[in-house]
Amino acid sequence: MKKIIKYFFLSLLLGLAYIVYANYPRLDIITGYASKSTTSVVFLADRTASSAEKVDNNFSPINTAKSEVNQTEKSATAKVYGLKSRTAIYREGLGTVLINDDYDKNAPYLVPKRNKATKNLPFPYGNLPQKDTIFSNIDYKKLNAIVAKSFDSINKTRSVLVIYKDQILAEKHADGFDNNSLHLGWSMTKSVVATMYGILQKEGKLDISNKAPIDVWKDDERAEITINNLLQMNSGLEWLEDYDNISDVTKMLFLATDMPKVQIDKPFVGKPNESWNYSSGTSNLLSGMLRNYFKTHQEYLDFWYEDLIDRIGMHSMLIESDLAGNYVGSSYGWASTSDWAKFGLLYLHKGNWNGDQLFDASWADYVANPTATSNGEYGGHFWLNAGGVYPDAPKDIYSANGYQGQRVFIIPSKDLVVVRMGLGSMDFNDLLKEVVGSVN
Repeated sequence: MKKIIKYFFLSLLLGLAYIVYANYPRLDIITGYASKSTTSVVFLADRTASSAEKVDNNFSPINTAKSEVNQTEKSATAKVYGLKSRTAIYREGLGTVLINDDYDKNAPYLVPKRNKATKNLPFPYGNLPQKDTIFSNIDYKKLNAIVAKSFDSINKTRSVLVIYKDQILAEKHADGFDNNSLHLGWSMTKSVVATMYGILQKEGKLDISNKAPIDVWKDDERAEITINNLLQMNSGLEWLEDYDNISDVTKMLFLATDMPKVQIDKPFVGKPNESWNYSSGTSNLLSGMLRNYFKTHQEYLDFWYEDLIDRIGMHSMLIESDLAGNYVGSSYGWASTSDWAKFGLLYLHKGNWNGDQLFDASWADYVANPTATSNGEYGGHFWLNAGGVYPDAPKDIYSANGYQGQRVFIIPSKDLVVVRMGLGSMDFNDLLKEVVGSVN
């Protein structure tokens, strides 16, 4: 019996040693993900550390890390078998950031100015409830059935919201969530970045056909890259978008202090307008590039909220920044489901928000126009159905898509916006087919 016990513990130790050996190069990223996620869940989304560990971080290899929350410092430190630790800290107004040894927690920092004044108008334009409206052309039984199906045990859906002609047709939230809950949109934030360029272009402050204003590119072949090339993910720059391994995107999100610089430093591996390649680095480059159009960093911080987010009443939204002060436009936008829906409605109405034109109507057409060499799947920082990714849904659908199945679908031909938030993908073709089929 003693020998059996001895061999059992020896096997256990060898197994743990192998796990550590196999994952050691990734420990910085694993602990970075766990501490960043936990801190944002607790101090931004106002949920428990336990829910972060049991749900948000409960997948391999992230679940090998254990996080300890410091309520006083508003931080979380994650460790893997005591070998490696990373700490993330929450900063009011800027969200969570992974810190390094040089971080001074007592140093002052700028925060965006917010205007969260509400209007006495029904949703989506104000804070009043909508009047009950029954549309004779809606098959509510069919609609409610597909929304309910989205919450089956095989799906990890947290919320679904369907809006038709500015009216909420269906809304459902998983246990523990409601319409005040904040959801991380991940790459849906990329579409917010694009919108900032549409707004600046309408204001006459830039032209997306111009060359990208990157000083270190001016004396090499990258000088030919335009803002349009970057918005269409068609710059020809090197980038590897792989979340399952150590790659450009995981190193950027969990190791870099100045995220736009990661893509800036990449060489050409293709040619502009001939080499479509999905790149979170490009989105963060665009986010950082916006700083060129403002005299001060404070103006850069305020612009996102004053000219878009608070302007259309997305008051729950917060976009987190990196240590250098750049908004992490690739991944770190948080908002309630209804506020994500407002973003979709802004595009459904081609930039017009109850009489306020934020961007030219042509901008909505631009972002929904297929990028060369993307096979009809991608436009200007929005995903498209022009190539038939969803074969049973209208081809004019375009959407803001996020990692783990976050979606804001804009369906102009049906006057619909459909939002789904969750922690895993699902059969979106079925969802769209049934939602669209419920509108007669």
